[in-house]
Amino acid sequence: MPSPLFADRSAPQPPERGMVDALITQTRRLRGDMDAVRRDAPLDLGDDDAQVRWQRALCDLAVSQLDDLGVHLGQLKDGLPSVPFTPAERPEPRPHSPQPALLSRVGSAEWNLLTDEVSWSDELYEIFGRTRADGPLSLDELPSMLLPDDQALLTAMVTDCLVDGKPIDGEFRIVRRGDDAVRTLHMMGEPVLDADGCTASMWAVLRDVSTLRRTQRAVRENQDSLQHARRLAQAERTVAVQLQEAVLPAWRGASPPLPAGDALDLAAYYLPSASGELVGGDWYDAMELPDGQRMLTVGGLTGHGVTATSSVAMLLGALRGMALAGVRPGALMGHLNQLLDSSSAHASPGSAVCCQYDPATRLLTWAQAGHPAPLLFRDGRGQALTPPRGVLLGATSGAAYEQAEVTLRTGDLLLLHTDGLSRRSPTDDECRGRLLSLASRFADAHSARECVRLVLEEFGATEREEDACVLIARIGEQDVK
Repeated sequence: MPSPLFADRSAPQPPERGMVDALITQTRRLRGDMDAVRRDAPLDLGDDDAQVRWQRALCDLAVSQLDDLGVHLGQLKDGLPSVPFTPAERPEPRPHSPQPALLSRVGSAEWNLLTDEVSWSDELYEIFGRTRADGPLSLDELPSMLLPDDQALLTAMVTDCLVDGKPIDGEFRIVRRGDDAVRTLHMMGEPVLDADGCTASMWAVLRDVSTLRRTQRAVRENQDSLQHARRLAQAERTVAVQLQEAVLPAWRGASPPLPAGDALDLAAYYLPSASGELVGGDWYDAMELPDGQRMLTVGGLTGHGVTATSSVAMLLGALRGMALAGVRPGALMGHLNQLLDSSSAHASPGSAVCCQYDPATRLLTWAQAGHPAPLLFRDGRGQALTPPRGVLLGATSGAAYEQAEVTLRTGDLLLLHTDGLSRRSPTDDECRGRLLSLASRFADAHSARECVRLVLEEFGATEREEDACVLIARIGEQDVK
């Protein structure tokens, strides 16, 4: 198969996974055969035989190439993204070699120190971007092709080889002649000694490992980026959770502190999404107002994370302040809409329902902004209240919100919830039907907290994609004063 480095047409589609597994198996088998060849090689020729040195080096090179091939096949099997060439790295085919094979990335050379003769293979000319008319480079000329930062490394390796007889095994970068592409070469070599034990020449095998190193670098960078993104996501989630805990009432899951003898029994619960990774913008709240009325509200903003929870903090703070100042539910929704519409934080749209309950008259006054209507349970049956007109918060500037009223009775139960309770849209008939089907069980319950537990039994195991809130209020005997 032609090398993708020099292809003058689109690369073929990657092989199927079964074919990749077969190639990996075959590569491992060849790797084992090469180990057997090295292990069974004759030992009586001695290291001073240049031919033995050369054969051993080629054998080591073959093993190294098989190892690299195994790495590439493993990456292909894992489905790593392709790493495109930058313009400076894309090699062009040479005129005398329009489509060289993969082995053209490996070349050999020998520098004779006695005759100053230099011998290069055709593949090495290709790697350096030179022609035979240009001639090979001497050991003195070779560093001129390297990047300045790598010249000292090559000089040190050659010196150690010629003076101390150490084998060469290292990498350096060259600027390829003709296209100025930067290539990374792996060089392996040894000195060749004469009969007197003096260095007569030096041979080397050079391999272009640019693609492998670029792939490894891209994998490391992708891993670093992924780890950085995970750390950022975890940090954002921690801040979002802390902000949510600071904003939502401290009495979640139980009744809030109410005046002594108050028969308005309240309980609420926050249900996280199935993954638990994304913190949504849902809220619930209940509080006593200065005139003795009670304010009940649930709502939610689209989006997740710090942006959503910080917007909830802004809206819930404004809602509490306006309710304490005596603003009625319809006007209150209008002010929240304007606040969200003009917010510099560019908060996402959301929905909400706000109720004011007067214990003296048992009158419930409420308004909604694109939110599911409260459910009223009475005498073992349930129904959704008819919603007054109201659009989503932040959907349009200057929107008007109507109010609705309903008189409650002793034993009535009011259920408020946000979307996200079920896997499907909570405003559809399926979710509402499941809630209304709990009417008889609500009638037998002894407290709002027990009713919340019934809702959790019905929806707690649901694979919710979003967070959700539920708030339940039961009307008791002592409400009329």
